[in-house]
Amino acid sequence: MTQPTTPPRPLKVLAAMSGGVDSAVAAARAAEAGHDVTGVHLALSANPQSFRTGARGCCTIEDSRDARRAADVIGIPFYVWDLAERFREDVVEDFIAEYEAGRTPNPCLRCNEKIKFAALLDKALALGFDAVCTGHYATVVRNEDGSRELHRASDMAKDQSYVLGVLDERQLAHAMFPLGDTLTTKDEIRAEAERRGLAVAKKPDSHDICFIADGDTQGFLADRLGRAEGDIVDESGARIGSHEGAFGFTIGQRKGLRIGHPAPDGKPRYVLDISPVNNTVTVGPVEALDVTALSAIKPRWCGNAPAGPGTYTAQLRAHGGETEVSAELIDDELQVRFTEPVRGVAPGQAIVLYDGTRVVGSATIATTRRAAATV
Repeated sequence: MTQPTTPPRPLKVLAAMSGGVDSAVAAARAAEAGHDVTGVHLALSANPQSFRTGARGCCTIEDSRDARRAADVIGIPFYVWDLAERFREDVVEDFIAEYEAGRTPNPCLRCNEKIKFAALLDKALALGFDAVCTGHYATVVRNEDGSRELHRASDMAKDQSYVLGVLDERQLAHAMFPLGDTLTTKDEIRAEAERRGLAVAKKPDSHDICFIADGDTQGFLADRLGRAEGDIVDESGARIGSHEGAFGFTIGQRKGLRIGHPAPDGKPRYVLDISPVNNTVTVGPVEALDVTALSAIKPRWCGNAPAGPGTYTAQLRAHGGETEVSAELIDDELQVRFTEPVRGVAPGQAIVLYDGTRVVGSATIATTRRAAATV
């Protein structure tokens, strides 16, 4: 039988504080539980803006100041650590390279893997900390043998286990998610922050990609990769439009295709394939997006790797639902077959496997097999 992680002694905890309400409340709860908590804000931008753009971003000077004020109210020491260079190399450059290769990456997973639970955790352990605390909504469970498991949050509406599926058992042993096992709405978290006197109680959530503050992903990529006109073609290969860079498209995209004339059947067309080699984007009917199987690379397991084939549920995007799959690890590639076809699966995204609420592991989608004959 498994039990939620309840440390037998106070821990020396490093609380990652983004400047938002979730991480502030998480740090406050950790301190209230009796742990020796130190707050740290990660400076991830080499040239942080003074102020946020609406609710976007989480790397501004304003965010750093908000985190410091929250730490002062909680009564814990606070530091700012400069991880901008590591973030640029491991997250931003990876993001650009993936789009250049025709894939659709998830920078939040990469940040959790490479920054918060690699660079930050390694530094924390070297300094004598026992755990890193974040405001993610997920739950770490400790088994009787001392091993750890990652589970979904108690509230599925806020569950963030998908973006934590890259954590291995060693990292889970030093992870603390104080918000994960409480059935509270976001309004209640904000109310708790207000009761605690935290000024971030009414601060809007950050969203989208934190290092693209204005939300213009296509413009961000164009500035770095350059605009390169190419063809938009249908499933037969016939040219039906043009674009200024294949990196500006994702599998399943419907809007912004700028196709000059409608399909013969009058129905909308969707992006089916992106070829960086010849800078071509292929579009077609929505039915052609149905995927029956996929292969995924770079698997990361939250514990031991599964032995032999198994039946799981899978999540394919951060805010997506679950779908039943059969999966097997063959030659370090995860081979997945869907019980029912799923739509709009993009190479570069993560597939996260679950056994009930337990996160089994994560892998990066490399190729897909479609139900209908396409490109």
